[in-house]
Amino acid sequence: MMSRRKFLGGTAVAAAMAAAGLTLRGKHAAAEEAAASFEVTKSEAEWRAQLTPAQYRVLREHGTERAGTSPLDKEKRIGTYHCAGCDLPLFASATKYDSRTGWPSFYAPLDNAIGTSEDRSFFTVRTEVHCRRCGGHLGHVFEDGPPPTGLRYCMNGVAMTFRPSSPA
Repeated sequence: MMSRRKFLGGTAVAAAMAAAGLTLRGKHAAAEEAAASFEVTKSEAEWRAQLTPAQYRVLREHGTERAGTSPLDKEKRIGTYHCAGCDLPLFASATKYDSRTGWPSFYAPLDNAIGTSEDRSFFTVRTEVHCRRCGGHLGHVFEDGPPPTGLRYCMNGVAMTFRPSSPA
């Protein structure tokens, strides 16, 4: 049985790690990431020069934006969501829905847009979603979405840009 002191101590360590932007990613995940090669590669300095600090934290350091802070969560226009790192089209607005989580959610990505990997951060196993072209961290996918896929691609809005479709 876990004592209150151990529980509070462990919670404090996890909170401190989250505040510092650290995760408990397994060695296997880190090795997979290091071995991955992407079409778009840049140095850390080049990524930092291109991206805002919030975009860099999410896309390059696997961070998560605070729920409810992204304007893309409330975006209702017809268009396409692109990777903020390399501009690859990722999601069509037709697949977006309000998951009431505070993050933009979709039930399906565009063809050949994303990659996935196992994320073992914070004592849990999730499926991480990244841009297949630049490797930027986008969010996670869960099996609690709507038909037709039953999936919820819960994305960080700061990791994407939106392009409205031009009027016909």
